[in-house]
Amino acid sequence: MEHGAYKSYIAFKLLPNLIPNVPLPVPMFEIFVYSPRIEGVHLRGGKVARGGLRWSDRNEDYRTEVLGLVKAQQVKNAVIVPVGAKGGFVAKQLPQGDRDAFMKEGIACYQIFISALLDVTDNLVEGKVVPPKNTVRHDEDDYYLVVAADKGTATFSDIANQISIDRGHWLGDAFASGGSQGYDHKKMGITARGAWVSVQRHFKELGHDIQSEPFTCIGVGDMSGDVFGNGMLLSDQTKLVAAFNHLHIFIDPNPDTEKSFEERTRLFALPRSSWEDYDAKLISKGGGIFRRDAKSIKLSPQIKEWLKLDEDALAPNALLNEILRAEADLLWFGGIGTYIKSKAEVNADVGDKANDGIRINAEQLKVRVVGEGANLGMTQRSRIEFAEHGGRLNTDFIDNAAGVDCSDHEVNIKILLDGILSAGDLTDKQRNKLLHDMTDAVSEHVLRHNYRQTQALSLACHQSLERVEEYRRLMNSMESAGKLNRELEFLPSEEQVVERKSRQHGLTRPELSVLISYVKGDLKELLNDESFTRDDYVAQEVMRVFPERLTKKYAEQIYTHQLRSEIIATQVANDMVNHMGITFVERLQTSTGASATSVAMAYLVARDVFKLDYWWEAIEALDFVIPAELQLDMMVKLRSLMRRASRWLIRNRRSEIKVMSDIERFAKGVEHISRNLSKYLKGSVKDRWEERFNTLVSQGVPEQLATFVSGASFAYTALGIIEAHENSNASLERVAEVYYSIGDYLDLNWFAQQIDSLSPATHWQALAREAFREDLDWQQRALTVGLLNMKGAPKDMDKRINTWLEQHEELVSRWQHTLTELKATKDAEYAMYSVALRELLDIAQSTTHATS
Repeated sequence: MEHGAYKSYIAFKLLPNLIPNVPLPVPMFEIFVYSPRIEGVHLRGGKVARGGLRWSDRNEDYRTEVLGLVKAQQVKNAVIVPVGAKGGFVAKQLPQGDRDAFMKEGIACYQIFISALLDVTDNLVEGKVVPPKNTVRHDEDDYYLVVAADKGTATFSDIANQISIDRGHWLGDAFASGGSQGYDHKKMGITARGAWVSVQRHFKELGHDIQSEPFTCIGVGDMSGDVFGNGMLLSDQTKLVAAFNHLHIFIDPNPDTEKSFEERTRLFALPRSSWEDYDAKLISKGGGIFRRDAKSIKLSPQIKEWLKLDEDALAPNALLNEILRAEADLLWFGGIGTYIKSKAEVNADVGDKANDGIRINAEQLKVRVVGEGANLGMTQRSRIEFAEHGGRLNTDFIDNAAGVDCSDHEVNIKILLDGILSAGDLTDKQRNKLLHDMTDAVSEHVLRHNYRQTQALSLACHQSLERVEEYRRLMNSMESAGKLNRELEFLPSEEQVVERKSRQHGLTRPELSVLISYVKGDLKELLNDESFTRDDYVAQEVMRVFPERLTKKYAEQIYTHQLRSEIIATQVANDMVNHMGITFVERLQTSTGASATSVAMAYLVARDVFKLDYWWEAIEALDFVIPAELQLDMMVKLRSLMRRASRWLIRNRRSEIKVMSDIERFAKGVEHISRNLSKYLKGSVKDRWEERFNTLVSQGVPEQLATFVSGASFAYTALGIIEAHENSNASLERVAEVYYSIGDYLDLNWFAQQIDSLSPATHWQALAREAFREDLDWQQRALTVGLLNMKGAPKDMDKRINTWLEQHEELVSRWQHTLTELKATKDAEYAMYSVALRELLDIAQSTTHATS
């Protein structure tokens, strides 16, 4: 191919042999672009790909750099539609000393690279796939390729989009996000704001509101940078005690919170600033701005006191080493470089030679929280090490996912609007204004994703030890299916899991970050099935992704979006994992044999029947009102309700789940029973409900929310009550009364509590516990229907039950004797519950036969 007067050559190479002994998380291939002026590589995997293109300055190992970035991109893209992609190039003939000529050559190389990528990418013309000319394809049709800004190419989006337009690429100016008619990430501050959501959550769970209470911070970057600059303006309570970039070291041992915030705001507004532009008069006594190329830096008494040093002077790198080890509340990564490794790693393992003299081990970190607004600030092993020592952090691909999520929204919106534009229902000017006017709405959508994903990680950590066996099975399952490489992702081996259990430790937050991303990515693929996404009710999930302004006006066009199925699958996967946890789908599939789409359908029914969104958001509204630990406890109770309800639906409606009709069937009855649950409960169960309710209210939980959460462990029984109501001639109220009355008479509620409190030591015991609960539900429902259908029985419920007891005296006596033995046994074996349920089954069957 020719681009101008230069020829570029493209070659393909299958991975994982790109770099020996370094496998990738998904099957991928590499596109090499060669020309006298440029050498580039673009890595991608899957059918739908999106990612940044980097103008690298690592001429010798840029491929290693891109490989590391694409691995991060694979998991970062869990919250959006496509799989991750990454590209990079190095320019071979850059002029020196002339900035304009330097940029002109870099742009020319970028244009060659973009053109080469489009040379081997399918196109979409009038709805039909058009393969590239003179190209042999070994894969399926694949016309989706979107590029994003990255290091060195942040201002190049319009250049890429012009090439896309000139070549008739179907995406037009949606090809490269963030251009002049797109969302400017730096102006929005979206990447930093997303990472700040993570930081706020960490501190909230430590009992510290960083938006209203001062906190100290150490940072990597400068105020001209997108992530660092925006991040340091997100709270006026930030006390920035030290920061550094590649040129300077900034130290302010005792900053004036208000004045330093104002000065950072001024620097950020400058066209291009450095730490030298900071007003030195505003720095506290003993602080200053120092050059990194100095031979030595004299240390003031204040700096020595802060860093707990005796030396009077240090070399710049030595000083930076001490700063990284200093005490502070937050370490904020907003610049390039890898500064933290684990004690088990050597610098050569890190692959960032420029910072070998600065880097420290994670165990040396004394900060409370790490916020990774920038990529690769720490190695994954160092994150795990920091977390094991009590530090709070996620991973870079979790913290800074808002940038790629914002690009995802932009591209999806542009695809929608361009279709409307082509139909003549919108002008270019109207489209561009609409895009601009929705900036805040898009930001809210993106930040909501970050909030929910970090919340899901907090819930996972909250139950990490309790669920460790489930995580072990999940990792084994995904590894056996070739979907996960535990060693590559530094996830614990079988032996390490056993060792951690012995120490009463589960998986760390960085490890859970990897798992949640892999699970979401896998679910996106499994749910991208037309049999699922074309369901009338499921299809409505696509509306959750777009701003309200679009859903109100262009609903019909949204339902026919080019990526409709992928968007729905992504939305449901994220919603389900965020609410239900990392192992939810795998656990239900293992115990019931249901497919991922069946589990998703059951979840959607349960979610909307029990109004999960309403109650979940009510708990979220209590941020900084009640303790974070209490919020997580309440969410765990709702999660347990959803899991039981989903399982009930799969077991009882497996081949009949119709999302819309099942919601219509159960919603009204569930609402009635949930609202009146305290009236139906009897005996010790009612006492337990009242105790929970009073405790929650005393801690500041609104009464309506406390009512629902207190009854969450009983609420799912409403499904069985409704089914019993349909199998009898009695009113729903009457059925509910009988159901809970028989439960009280036979002490079934106590028995259910004992089953729920079992702590399974193995996977099979976990399955047995679930089976016990199912059997108990079925038998209580059968008893209810039997009592309701008793011929000639008294209408008064107490008299009816007494009559029934007389008819089944022997069987009831055996059940009561079994319960007596259970109550007298401190650690009842699983076999005892199995035998007890057999006795209860005899009563249920006898009752059923008597009324048939």
